[in-house]
Amino acid sequence: MAIDAFEPHPIVRLLGKPSAEFTAGDLVRAVEELELRQVNLRYVGGDGRLKTLAFPINSREHLAEVLTRGERVDGSSVFAGTDTEASDVYIVPRHRTAFLNPFGERRSLDVLCSFYDDGGTPLPYAREQIVRRAAEVLTQETGMTLEAFGELEYYLVDEPERIYPVEEERGYQESGPFSKGQRVREQVLGHLGAMGVPLKYAHSEVGNILEDDRQLVQHEIELQPVPVEQAADHLVLAKWVVREVAYAHGLEATFAPLVSGEGAGNGLHIHSRLVRNGTNTIVNKAGINDTGRRLIAGYLSAARALSAFGNTVPTSYLRFAEGDESPEDICWGTTDRTGLVRVPLAWNGDVLADMVAHANPGSTEPVPEPVTHPQTVELRLGDGSADVHLLLAGMAVAATRGLSDPGSLELAERLSTANHDDFEQLPTSCSEAADVLEAEREKFEADGVFPGQLIDALLAGLRDTDDATQDGEGAHDEAAREALIRRHWHVG
Repeated sequence: MAIDAFEPHPIVRLLGKPSAEFTAGDLVRAVEELELRQVNLRYVGGDGRLKTLAFPINSREHLAEVLTRGERVDGSSVFAGTDTEASDVYIVPRHRTAFLNPFGERRSLDVLCSFYDDGGTPLPYAREQIVRRAAEVLTQETGMTLEAFGELEYYLVDEPERIYPVEEERGYQESGPFSKGQRVREQVLGHLGAMGVPLKYAHSEVGNILEDDRQLVQHEIELQPVPVEQAADHLVLAKWVVREVAYAHGLEATFAPLVSGEGAGNGLHIHSRLVRNGTNTIVNKAGINDTGRRLIAGYLSAARALSAFGNTVPTSYLRFAEGDESPEDICWGTTDRTGLVRVPLAWNGDVLADMVAHANPGSTEPVPEPVTHPQTVELRLGDGSADVHLLLAGMAVAATRGLSDPGSLELAERLSTANHDDFEQLPTSCSEAADVLEAEREKFEADGVFPGQLIDALLAGLRDTDDATQDGEGAHDEAAREALIRRHWHVG
């Protein structure tokens, strides 16, 4: 297979094959030819963060063993509530995820892993297994694949600059020298592309916040659609890379829902589409179709419960109450940024051809068509505190139900901003989100997607995190509010 000349993944270029076809033998060859001396097995822990187990390479035999068999780890230290008397679990490399680690003292090959119990069964409460199971159920019941990608927002925190100082709330797609952190953003793009994470673009965001001793400048990375289980991994990798690059520049990066008493918070909007045999099934020539409306209805009907996965700290709900574009109403609209679900502007072929011809008079080049129609629906629920694997798994569960529920089209009609203006509201606290999830837990536990033990742990965690914010702490008192923001500064 010919590899595209623009392919950024060095291992793909070296091996001459796509990452989906990587084998353990391929990775041994890559390590040898690139003269690497370390392999890192990576996995997503119960806190949603990327973990590392580092192996110095002692021999070819040792390398092949690590890349094939993986290792055992202490599950009780990874997942809350695991029995310490039976906590040994296996992590097994997924070869297609391999990439060169751009950080650390020594160049290394990194591979994401999946969890299995002592009998070799997928560990039901491991994040990657939950979203994988949710995706499998959707495909089994509908014959379609749920593809998704995130819009990842974050702030870089630094001392205020005297030259070309930033202007508050005027950062949207600003260029240097008025934009700060452009080098960080570009390095993040380069690293993620080389790691096999497909990207759409990156830019500075609206949020510019000036305080006496610091400036906070907001940025966004938008990824490309991939099957939902890969989309979750890509978001975790992107967060890790942002933090590493910022740290190398002496900066702090935060994905917190709120970062200041003023200014925009960090959202995590998730775009999705349904694909069958390479065809986007949610759109036709007239726009969003009935399949798309059923998908939207599925998301909206589960939205209050999905908050338990997508909005996991008290500042998430302060953001809902105060953000200019943060949704509260459970509704949807076309290109409307106030609804919980938005159908963004897509490329109409005829209109695009006219625009290209107008912008480039005399050009006779054909306008390339995408392999799969780019139309998506955007769920604007999540923020930087989201447990991304669980949120995407929950979205897959909601999508499956929406596609099968005979009342979905009627619900979509009723919840359209074009027809009504009085809608149900999202939860107002972690505890309320926990109450909703508890009431609807059977939907998520069905088909063995979400284990009951995991739901119990999530409910307890959401309620515990509200204990420190009773009686509206942080909502009105400035000092308490700042303490609350700092307490949930490094989320996800």
